[in-house]
Amino acid sequence: MFSLNLQNSVPLVVQIVEGFRQLIDEGSLRAGSKAPSIRQFAHAHAVSVFTVVDAYDRLVAQGYFASRPHSGFFVKHRQVSAAEVPGHGPNFSFDSMWYLRRIFENRALRMKPGCGWMPSDWLFSEGVRRSLRSLASDNVDLGGYGEPKGYLPLRQLVRDLLAEQEIAVTSEQVLLTHGSSQAMDLVARRLVRPGDAVLVDEPGYPNLLFSLRFLGARLVGVPRTAAGYDLVALEKLIIEHQPKVFFTQPRLHSPTGSVAQLAHLHRVMQLADKHDFLVVENDIYADLDPEPRPSLASLDQLNRVIYISSFSKTISPNIRVGYLAANPDLLEDLAQLKMISGLTSSEFSERLAYGALVDGRWRKHIKSLRERLAKAHEVASARLLKIGFEIFAEPKAGIFLWARHPDLPNATELAYKAGEKDILLGPGALFSPDLQPSAWFRFNVAFCDDPAVFAFFEEQLLLI
Repeated sequence: MFSLNLQNSVPLVVQIVEGFRQLIDEGSLRAGSKAPSIRQFAHAHAVSVFTVVDAYDRLVAQGYFASRPHSGFFVKHRQVSAAEVPGHGPNFSFDSMWYLRRIFENRALRMKPGCGWMPSDWLFSEGVRRSLRSLASDNVDLGGYGEPKGYLPLRQLVRDLLAEQEIAVTSEQVLLTHGSSQAMDLVARRLVRPGDAVLVDEPGYPNLLFSLRFLGARLVGVPRTAAGYDLVALEKLIIEHQPKVFFTQPRLHSPTGSVAQLAHLHRVMQLADKHDFLVVENDIYADLDPEPRPSLASLDQLNRVIYISSFSKTISPNIRVGYLAANPDLLEDLAQLKMISGLTSSEFSERLAYGALVDGRWRKHIKSLRERLAKAHEVASARLLKIGFEIFAEPKAGIFLWARHPDLPNATELAYKAGEKDILLGPGALFSPDLQPSAWFRFNVAFCDDPAVFAFFEEQLLLI
């Protein structure tokens, strides 16, 4: 077979992938032959099962292995040059879809400073349990599909919550969705055709970027700044590409944590009016913002803006309840598209979310969550700065910090190494519209309380 060098600076995952690829390319392992099981390989080479799983998954993604349920992995040799293989040769590109899938499949990693969700004990679990008990006692009818636009009392509550943000809508202008990701996907499929130029934040939200690429959109990255947007670059990109739509997250942006100033919001809407494009505002972290700020939707009142948000970040990511609000004609189109693609959303989940939101302790939970995040920002910022990191913006609110170290230019390489140490990182390439290598990392401040995370970076700095 081949041996691994545990002292080599090349990550073990990469060594395993390269070892198998060499054996297959030179003919030592023929198509159809069975690879060692994950546990066999891990035991024989004294590496973690997680490392071997990651390596085998990369080999599947690159077309060298085929996975057969209940049987294992088999060689699936393809006649391609090394330069044509993703993740290899001079055309190397970060396999972001593979990495994102691994993030969700490896939630059990002990340290998760790169993840995008809240710790379980930070969520409104008590409210969910009370709502669940109430649903059980009410003998809810589970025989139907629910309303196409979603559970009416929750849509009415969303209407009232938006009114508090000075966004005037009726409950008929609210569409409940399976999380904010479905809301963005519905909007993208309604508005975008292959070849269309679409503006996106750079860096931006990976799931959205994947969805737009799948639709054949030409992604045009709008550089983020600590104050919001590079407005000069934005106008030049609009003039050059004539986009149909701009997908953006002005408030507590993922991954940078930045918040767009009011003047930037006004300028975005001026440009949208002048150049005739729509704006899709992702505002899923609005509840985490202690400051009452205007949104694009409040400035525009859903004339050109489609507003998207979610309760997954504050109640529970597992209930997957999001929503969008739009002008009536567009909303009806989106509701029809929702029915075509998946009938209705889960009324049970929507009732569950509604019960938690009308719980008398909800607002107290939100206040406590904001305070907890503010303290976590202080701790994470101090630790990052202490070991030499540069921080993009310090919002002292929301979930994320975006940071890089001048001596650590390859975030992707470190992300693979961290996985071998039971640490999940968020490398910058994951958030790049064109999947470019990056030195930046996304840090989730709620998961930056373990000193071992920062000890890992200190160890890497000593190896330079």
